[in-house]
Amino acid sequence: MRFRMGSSAALIVALAVLATGCGGAGSDTGATKPPSGGSATKDSGSGSGSGSGGAVVDKGGSDTVFRTEERFRQALPDPASMAGWTPRSANAEVEEAPEPAANCGPDADWYCARIARGEANFEAVGEEAQFDLTAFADRSAAQDACRKEKTWSAKYTEAQVPPVPGVDSHAYYRNTGGLDGLNLFMCTGTVVAQVLLEGEGSSLDPATAHSLAQLFASRIHKAAGAR
Repeated sequence: MRFRMGSSAALIVALAVLATGCGGAGSDTGATKPPSGGSATKDSGSGSGSGSGGAVVDKGGSDTVFRTEERFRQALPDPASMAGWTPRSANAEVEEAPEPAANCGPDADWYCARIARGEANFEAVGEEAQFDLTAFADRSAAQDACRKEKTWSAKYTEAQVPPVPGVDSHAYYRNTGGLDGLNLFMCTGTVVAQVLLEGEGSSLDPATAHSLAQLFASRIHKAAGAR
């Protein structure tokens, strides 16, 4: 799996292999392979959504700013941490001219003021798992983005995924383009993280989403503390 980092103008500035066990954050294990049975119950229509109310609980997290290839490499799951999953791609992108948070209105896209984002994609048993990490210049901008995302996602059906320790998290189902999707968002420090499970006929088990989210949260916290 390749890890590409570029600017918002798609200019590639670095190219490296996303190695197994990179930067001290690659030793996490415990990602659960998605079950083949349909153990989850979901509703593809509108619902209350887990983001209703738009409240964000600041559970700490580091003030570390994620803007380098190495920081993203450490935070995003790698093949060593994703036993049973096949790696597909990984990349990161830095905004050349980030939008000041003050310029983002109340109805703006929740990632308006982002300074960088990265993703890593895996596949197993017809299920796709995508990990997204969106970075902001400070905790305040990240919290504002979390509030906007929660308000936006409240129109969807809540997914009964247990809370992820150490972060503010919520999950919901989305169904578009013939694919089932379960989105789980986490807010911590200066970043907003997303775990997206997707697949035709997939069970989208909340237990799988919870396991992957715990793995992701652990790596983010370790990456934030790395020197």
